[in-house]
Amino acid sequence: MHPYFARDEFDSRVALLRQRMAAAEVDIALFDEIEAMTWLTGYGNSENRWRCVGIPLEGDPFFLIRALDAAPCRQRSWVADVPTFRDWEDPMPVLRAALAARGLEQARVGLDFNSYCMPLARFARLQAALPGARFVDLGNVVWQLRLHKSPAEIDLLRRSAGVADEALRRAAAACVPGASAREAARAAVNAFVELGADPGPPGPISAARGWDFLHGHLEDTPLNSGDVVHIELTPRISGYSARTMRCVAIGEPAPALAAAAEQLAALQDRQIAAMRPGAIAAEVDAILRDGVLQAGLRDRYENMTGYTLGYYAYPGPHTSDFTRTFHPQAQWRLEPHMVFHMYVSAAGVSLSETVLITAEGPERLTQLPRCVLSNA
Repeated sequence: MHPYFARDEFDSRVALLRQRMAAAEVDIALFDEIEAMTWLTGYGNSENRWRCVGIPLEGDPFFLIRALDAAPCRQRSWVADVPTFRDWEDPMPVLRAALAARGLEQARVGLDFNSYCMPLARFARLQAALPGARFVDLGNVVWQLRLHKSPAEIDLLRRSAGVADEALRRAAAACVPGASAREAARAAVNAFVELGADPGPPGPISAARGWDFLHGHLEDTPLNSGDVVHIELTPRISGYSARTMRCVAIGEPAPALAAAAEQLAALQDRQIAAMRPGAIAAEVDAILRDGVLQAGLRDRYENMTGYTLGYYAYPGPHTSDFTRTFHPQAQWRLEPHMVFHMYVSAAGVSLSETVLITAEGPERLTQLPRCVLSNA
């Protein structure tokens, strides 16, 4: 079973999904994105061979998977029925047999039509394998259900935030003259493993150039006094990722840099304070966006100011969860148990926090000093 979630956690998730399925008049739903599979069953793996989880409206689910991966699937997942296929076999006949065993060969089958695992050619094979079935678009229903975190999920995110803080302290300490950004990455990854997070990439680490440096490249160029290193760390514990972002000055921070950081921190503090249940995302976004532009810290603001946090799968294509994002047209409302990565960058400065929405208001899970870091 899963090391962090009890069986009743998964039962609750499936029950929520089945409510959505019943409303859509779907007899069975198939999920092949790794995030959805893992959230529903506790296990997910890469798409080297197509695989899926089948959740019927009534009866037992199944996990269709290549034979090589069946044992790890059974070890981590609560799903007992795991039909398999050999690597050189087509999984569609095995899927058809699993549905036939449940009397669902001609069922209304729910899919996410926007799944990154269901290109046109695969969907055509699915239709050919199930000529009597009717396919219904459920949309990103699991991504929507995942927005509200359970206490066990929040605990993982809280722990991940603690790892992020300590790892960033160590990464910042490695930013000294003559070293490179690679030393900061090494310190962060070592901290992840030592502190109990999943092994994996540290997150974007790069020398700052202007303000649009957030997703720059890791370079081996020696750092010199006056340089600024942008560090965004994305540790995960069992896939659950908190995030924090700071910049590190090599030597004393320039007065203009320190002043910009102070302005940005104050604006973002106002934004985070407004993140209360019922708040409209666009209005929360405007506090920071308008403030930055009015202060002349940027002449344009083309990116969002925050997005959903939660479970991230290493083999999946999504490095961020944009199910809910903060931008000028975002009319959705904040609700308790949502968690977000709120970030800002301008004038060579970068700051971000992991924020939990509680019934009483926002709680900042990451706790580093909100300023330009320096070893001077």
